[in-house]
Amino acid sequence: MENLNKEQQEIPQEPKFYNVLGVMFEVTKKRYYFEVVDKVEYKKGDKVIVDTIRGKEIGVVYGEPRMINEKDLVLPLKPVLKKASKEEEEKYKELKKLSLEAKNICKERINHHKLPMKLVETEYTFDKTKLIFYFTAEGRIDFRDLVKDLANIFRVRIELRQIGVRDEARILGTVGVCGKELCCRTFINKFDSVSIKMARDQGLVINPAKISGVCGRLLCCINYEYQQYEEALRRYPAVNQHVKTPSGDGKVMSISPLNGYLFVDVENKGMIKFDVDEIRFNIKEANRLKNAKTAEELAHKELEKE
Repeated sequence: MENLNKEQQEIPQEPKFYNVLGVMFEVTKKRYYFEVVDKVEYKKGDKVIVDTIRGKEIGVVYGEPRMINEKDLVLPLKPVLKKASKEEEEKYKELKKLSLEAKNICKERINHHKLPMKLVETEYTFDKTKLIFYFTAEGRIDFRDLVKDLANIFRVRIELRQIGVRDEARILGTVGVCGKELCCRTFINKFDSVSIKMARDQGLVINPAKISGVCGRLLCCINYEYQQYEEALRRYPAVNQHVKTPSGDGKVMSISPLNGYLFVDVENKGMIKFDVDEIRFNIKEANRLKNAKTAEELAHKELEKE
């Protein structure tokens, strides 16, 4: 019996798939998957009512229904309740107007209380029981008096939610240095950490104006190709490391990891280009130098903040 149980346990289970719909919320531009539990045909651009942790909300379909393996999802999934009716769409438009009025009032009260905070956006929940104010600030803010004011004015639950500058850029939206709409507004849902080391490893000039986005933080796209560079760099010495070459000893001046070569300043011979396989170097020293913080990294540490 024990052997039979072991055999049953070792039988691999078939992966479970869910029929999901990609839904974006208009104010925060956050994207989530919701489970399709009916036979309704949903298409991109449809407004739908979904079940969320704060109740029923209205969102916009950004990705048509598709089957996704449960290992690629965060479970449990909330359901898509239905397509939004014309009345519900009109209600949402009215809530947006009321949110704009609330935003202007809140700005005035912030100035009145002389609070060091920047109001970014305002929204009512779809059931109009809560009014949310999104703001940025350098540190913690004592906004208790502000909340009391707002609660007395609007007579609903008030939530002041502090967000980061990256979230601010996503909400406000604009065009990036590449000339396209910001990645965070079009497809990035979760911000990954980006470091100046990533930029350095890709040979980018450590100039804040060149490697930071409109949010004042490092460009998210620095992360896109980094894995390729990271893998390629394992075969390379560090910049400024002393190495042995077929032409003599020298110091590495620059590397091109994806092309397989580097430039070495060889003693008494000047700058020479070599294939990486021609170079001999101390691997431990290379790893130490690669992971060492440069003066540029320390000077621009602020760019790495979330």
